[in-house]
Amino acid sequence: MLGLPNGMEWVILLVVILLLFGGKKIPELMRGVGRGVGELQKGLSEGKRQFEEAAKEVRDEPESPSIESKNRFDNLNSNDETKASS
Repeated sequence: MLGLPNGMEWVILLVVILLLFGGKKIPELMRGVGRGVGELQKGLSEGKRQFEEAAKEVRDEPESPSIESKNRFDNLNSNDETKASS
């Protein structure tokens, strides 16, 4: 089963990375990784903020009138129209 590397495996990975990229490239790579993580966190927080704003708008919207309320309104309108025509 595959899992996270253990102590000695980390050492081997670090040595291989050092050999592949050299000592001068590693800080540049880590800087790029750090910027990428920062952008990811920024994007996640922006998405969360937008989601919360949309949820708040939905909660604050007045509920649509029920069918009974619509029927009562229609009855009132029809009564007014019959009174006006008589």
